[in-house]
Amino acid sequence: MTMSDDDILAPRRSRSGSSRTTSSGPEARGPIIDQDGREIRPETLEQGFREFRFELGKDNPFAGSPFGNLTREQRIARLEAIAKLLDVAFILPGTNIRYGIDGLIGLIPIVGDIITTAIALWLVREARALGAPWYVTARMLGNVALDGVVGMVPFAGDAFDVMFRANMRNVRLLRRWLDKQPRM
Repeated sequence: MTMSDDDILAPRRSRSGSSRTTSSGPEARGPIIDQDGREIRPETLEQGFREFRFELGKDNPFAGSPFGNLTREQRIARLEAIAKLLDVAFILPGTNIRYGIDGLIGLIPIVGDIITTAIALWLVREARALGAPWYVTARMLGNVALDGVVGMVPFAGDAFDVMFRANMRNVRLLRRWLDKQPRM
């Protein structure tokens, strides 16, 4: 059954004359259609929701991680993407200055710097999980600490955040170390 454009654009009227229906159920709202105008059976829709659901129970091998088992390269690509988003995602119009959401969130006094420092610490934790040695993670922690402490200074700290780019430095440190490692 296909619907005409009038049925799609105009809501069905209830007996009282208002466009809002008071009964519940699939019949009260009308059929569900896809972008091509074909009707979708409700049981098919419910099946799709069951397949899409995250199950984070202890019997699930992907428990606690909606990303599942990512390969090493996928994890590194994710770290690089987050670092770019935090440090160089945008360009200041009329200039060559790049900034990210780290500089924007850092404008929120104290809380913003705590949030961005927590994300940066997560990046360091991921690097450690990838096997980075203590001296690489120590340098990464030093970058995060410097960025976090100086970033707490109003406005000047935010300008420092934009120019220092601790997350990009950390991903570059990790990438350099990984490039020196033998391929398995």
